[in-house]
Amino acid sequence: MKWGRSESRCASSRARRPQLRKLTPIQREGVLRELEAGIQRSPVLSAFDVQVRVVRGRFCLDWRWNPSDAEDRREVHGRLTPLEASEDYLLEVEHRAGRWSEYETGSLTKLIRAVAGDRLGTFHGVGSLDRSLRRATKLGVERLRVKKSGKGKFVFSDTGRACTVQDALFHYFGVPIHVVAKPAAWYARHRKPCIVECSVDRTRVLVSFTASNMYGEEFGGSCLYLLRGEEWEAYTIRPNRSNDIRSAEAWLIKRRWEQW
Repeated sequence: MKWGRSESRCASSRARRPQLRKLTPIQREGVLRELEAGIQRSPVLSAFDVQVRVVRGRFCLDWRWNPSDAEDRREVHGRLTPLEASEDYLLEVEHRAGRWSEYETGSLTKLIRAVAGDRLGTFHGVGSLDRSLRRATKLGVERLRVKKSGKGKFVFSDTGRACTVQDALFHYFGVPIHVVAKPAAWYARHRKPCIVECSVDRTRVLVSFTASNMYGEEFGGSCLYLLRGEEWEAYTIRPNRSNDIRSAEAWLIKRRWEQW
């Protein structure tokens, strides 16, 4: 995922394209309805207000990364192509301007669930939240009950199952989905999040995002999730300035809240 990507790139792929199966207007409408229904069933995709546009026979996914923004700014992130050789569809993601890579092939239902359940950062990285929120919907609650089980560890109260960092941020601390997903570049680079520290009043959470190189050496950065006034924000922090919440916040204040 890359913030601020131009939505016009959906139609500008320079890579070799798969053979496109042409659909009739009635078939296109059927595909649109099926995709929109799948999006509505997904708490994560609904939170990002994902919409579908048809561009040159392909179905592009328009995301609104910040639903609280007054402007309806969107960007294309992912597209589905009806394949000529079968009844399946090809899901692609744009890694560079105009260059698309194959992600998965299958039915519309399978591909939308793949987008919604993404945990590696290809689309958003918060797929575990989609699963837990579907369960919350079945139980008729907005958030599942979560409790601490150790330093930086959380479990669901009813099952005892371990929470992911994303689950804990949303269900325990109350961080909105689009804020949980804000360290988008780090999710896209498959950096593993870990809760380093959290405040007693649940208004500050320091999360490290790390990865290892071929020599086993760790690198990365931190993100401070912070409730300022009535709004949650996420700030990326330099590794050497984020040993704890206090040092991370002091660094941000010194920089007038300009993140790394």
